[in-house]
Amino acid sequence: MLELSHVTKHYAGTAALEDCDLNMASGETTVLIGPSGCGKSTILRLIIGLQLPDAGQIQFAGQPLEPAKLPALRQRMGYVLQDGGLFPHLSARGNVTLMAQHLGWASQRIDARVEELAELTHFPVDGLDRFPVQLSGGQQQRVSLMRALMLDPEVLLLDEPLGALDPMIRFELQNDLRDIFSRLNKTVVMVTHDLAEAAFFGDTIVLLRDGRIIQQGTLRQMLHAPADEFVTRFIHAQRAPLEAMEEHP
Repeated sequence: MLELSHVTKHYAGTAALEDCDLNMASGETTVLIGPSGCGKSTILRLIIGLQLPDAGQIQFAGQPLEPAKLPALRQRMGYVLQDGGLFPHLSARGNVTLMAQHLGWASQRIDARVEELAELTHFPVDGLDRFPVQLSGGQQQRVSLMRALMLDPEVLLLDEPLGALDPMIRFELQNDLRDIFSRLNKTVVMVTHDLAEAAFFGDTIVLLRDGRIIQQGTLRQMLHAPADEFVTRFIHAQRAPLEAMEEHP
């Protein structure tokens, strides 16, 4: 579904991605993980066409992501930001339906789709006319997810969608999101900094460092067949706080 071939991206002379090759299979969830600044979010921005690679090529369903094709291809992708990215002057309904209205959907079609998405995401129907400031953090993320799904895209891109939420809300949304991914059978690319979350969602986990892919596969493969010492250190750094809590309850 998505393929990056020798993709390179630099910012002010610093490599955000360096000669990156990555295949993301149709209907599967690929989770990008790694230290801050390793290139995770850059991959999402390149896929959605917010930025263009300096070298290499990105293909979506066999079509190169070229500037002339981007407007049409973007309608086949949904994008969820870490903080939701909702427009504060629009209601929840207004945020969700913005692109559908722009594309001239009939009002009955819009209303039916919103009702379907509210049920799918467990968002209260009476909250659709509230503004983002009137919604909880979890509700804002559900609205952002509804907006990303409004046009029924083939690909869903999520940039740390649960990172800013408190643990209880995050746990609830994790379960809801995994159910949604399973029901819709979308191709999902998710960025997270949390190894447990990556294992929870990912069919494939891609570990990056300094703009390069260090290893990709399952968590079990990374645990038992690490590509290098960094993989082991990264996993241990994430597991150590939990192990310490178990040792000292």
